[in-house]
Amino acid sequence: MIDVDMHHSFGDASISAQFKSDGGVTALFGRSGAGKTTVINAIAGLLRPDQARIVVKDRVLVDTAQGVFVPPHQRRIGYVFQDARLFPHLTVRKNLLYGARFSERRVPMDPVVELLDLKPLLERGTEALSGGERQRVAIGRALLSAPDMLLMDEPLAALDQGRKHEILPYLMRLRDEAAVPIVYVSHAISEVAQLANTLVVLDNGAIAATGPIDQLLSDPDLVPHLGVRDAGSIVTGRVVAHHADGLTELQTSGGALFLPHRTEPLGAVLRVRIEAQDVILSLNRPTGFSALNVLKGEISAIRDGAGPGVIVQIDLGDERVLARVTKRSALNLQLEIRQNVYAMVKTVAVGRSDIGAVGNT
Repeated sequence: MIDVDMHHSFGDASISAQFKSDGGVTALFGRSGAGKTTVINAIAGLLRPDQARIVVKDRVLVDTAQGVFVPPHQRRIGYVFQDARLFPHLTVRKNLLYGARFSERRVPMDPVVELLDLKPLLERGTEALSGGERQRVAIGRALLSAPDMLLMDEPLAALDQGRKHEILPYLMRLRDEAAVPIVYVSHAISEVAQLANTLVVLDNGAIAATGPIDQLLSDPDLVPHLGVRDAGSIVTGRVVAHHADGLTELQTSGGALFLPHRTEPLGAVLRVRIEAQDVILSLNRPTGFSALNVLKGEISAIRDGAGPGVIVQIDLGDERVLARVTKRSALNLQLEIRQNVYAMVKTVAVGRSDIGAVGNT
């Protein structure tokens, strides 16, 4: 679906990026200055790279060796910026219709309006919209241009936590229902953990890793690139019960996982991000302990950190979780590879922003 191989220099700095993705949501993740925006600007045609070959849906957009450079307005790519960049003198409806002016392939407006819940906003001016509403309009405008691909550059970065929670479900619906591949730029691991199926980790202008997001997030060798405090992994589970005491139970490959009440129906599949710092290890099944989530697994890797911590990778059947413990604790427990352990996670440690629905990714 997308194949990027590029190199570009900025004075003393440079970026080299090579990755492929078959579709869904491909997240470019990295710290500020890692090169994320440079990559998507090259895909969009806003940057002419020194050396590159970029292919989207079997269409060559850039091939410097062959002298190919498709102008931005001919690339059929929608771009959603960090700030919505709506036209202040136009209503929401007219902002949306503006996107359709640049495509020969007409996209019906009604399905886009329904997808993003924009009907109540159509006749309003853009100045009266909240940040989340503005971003939904910007996404709708991009979709109405009938793009082959959607680029999203930190679309939630300017929003407060409440607005992020407001718009994330729409991004999941966009992923699952719009059938448009997305390249999503972010430095917030909780966002990409909910949305992406492919992760591209950029560090200092180079690709540190690329692959399925559940595999990369549970790789202890990538913790320095992802950030020790943000280290965590994804566990997938199916909703099997909504209990009267306000808990929702998921069945995972490692056992039962209890979460604060969810509204998804029985049978729905959720992905849950569990932070490594919220996992406690025990050699024996714990008793007299308040944590409800006790997952049995086997240690598959142990990585020392630069400080007092150790990252432990635990296999839970088909999935893996990470635990961040002190070196002293690892020594006291005499942790070693292929050792059976119990990973405990407090139910209340899993926040709303750590849970997302599994769609058609």
